[in-house]
Amino acid sequence: MDLSRVRDVKQGTAGEGPVIYWMSRDQRCRDNHALAFAQAEALRMHRPLAVAFALSPSFLGATLRQYGFMLRGLEEVEQDLSALDIPFHLLTEGPRSLISFLRELRPALVVEDFDPLRIKKEWKHTVRASTACPHREVDAHNIVPCWVASPKQEWAARTLRPKLARLIGMFLPDLPQVIPHPYPGKEAPAWDVSSILGSLDIDRGVRETDVRPGRKAGEMTLRAFIDHRLEHYPEDRNDPLRYGQSGLSPYLHFGNISPQRVALEVQGSSSSTDAKETFLEELVVRRELSDNFCFYNPEYDRYEGLPEWSRRTLEKHAMDPREDLYSLQELEAGETTDDLWNAMQNELVTQGRMHGYLRMYWAKKVLEWSPTPRQAIERLILLNDRYELDGRDPNGYVGILWSVGGLHDRPWKERNIFGTVRYMSRAGLGRKFDAEAFAHRNLRAGNE
Repeated sequence: MDLSRVRDVKQGTAGEGPVIYWMSRDQRCRDNHALAFAQAEALRMHRPLAVAFALSPSFLGATLRQYGFMLRGLEEVEQDLSALDIPFHLLTEGPRSLISFLRELRPALVVEDFDPLRIKKEWKHTVRASTACPHREVDAHNIVPCWVASPKQEWAARTLRPKLARLIGMFLPDLPQVIPHPYPGKEAPAWDVSSILGSLDIDRGVRETDVRPGRKAGEMTLRAFIDHRLEHYPEDRNDPLRYGQSGLSPYLHFGNISPQRVALEVQGSSSSTDAKETFLEELVVRRELSDNFCFYNPEYDRYEGLPEWSRRTLEKHAMDPREDLYSLQELEAGETTDDLWNAMQNELVTQGRMHGYLRMYWAKKVLEWSPTPRQAIERLILLNDRYELDGRDPNGYVGILWSVGGLHDRPWKERNIFGTVRYMSRAGLGRKFDAEAFAHRNLRAGNE
């Protein structure tokens, strides 16, 4: 594999124990550069290899919905690793239990997943400071490693796109695989999903969805998309009444499937060039732009993360009259005068997803209905992260800041409340799809 995917994040002295892959963001065995690098190092040193997952008892407001999806996917990871003679250790007290685990095993090396989120950076800093061995970080979540794609925060997709285009040919074909490991390691204690879920002090008011988790489900979803929907993706993707989207978002978020694998399968399909390019723009450019923003901007989930021009225009219009102001509780319950918005919110609450095109309108209405843009961002992050299967993700944070404050966009015509931030109207949505039919369908479903 191309070693520019790997960063030396801590020097140290190798212990006498195994190589440890600290799995976090990329929850899979297949097509996982971090796991493959960890095994290559273990083979070079003739050491055992073990995978550890530090399950945090609470994580940015995650509920039973997200924990259930993740743990059921990790159950499949454990099975896949077992077939390769690699033990999987589920540690249930977050970074604290990982530190104890590493002190006990005295690893030769710790390999980490790349993650741009603030809390993950803090965890890594704490763990690294508590161990003596070297640490390496591997970006298995982006096709072009984030720090290779650009050394700075990019202004927009148009500035990152040419950089990715120059580099993607180097990284796209590189998919190393893991083999059965010849050096046995310490056996991992058994665990089961029901017991772990029952022990967690989490919000159980958001029930799990019927979306199947894990690698196999992600691969089946990809195959179904390519076989039945990819060819019509350019014209269907913005119509929520046609199931035209890929459905891959939760699998990409939890790392059940590699974006590199998705891109290769799409490229190798018989669909038209237009269909492939339209989808790959979102999979590659837009996804990796989100990681770029969160990696280089520590205010990625706050009002302060907005570009200066949008903060200036929003503040200019901060005192503009608003027809309706709703409480967070009214928004969460979908109790507004806009039945289309209520239908979107209902779909989010009941199904754990919202059509990507609708998310923009959903977020922009919350700006209209909140006292300040700052409060709108806070409410949107809370609602998104509580109900979306793919919450707490760079794509979500960037999507919210784009909607409320024009991140990665440009100024448009000035108007009330929005200033020069791009506006979306219900009439505009009605030109893309039958908005009345969507509202009727989803409000009815929520009442059944």
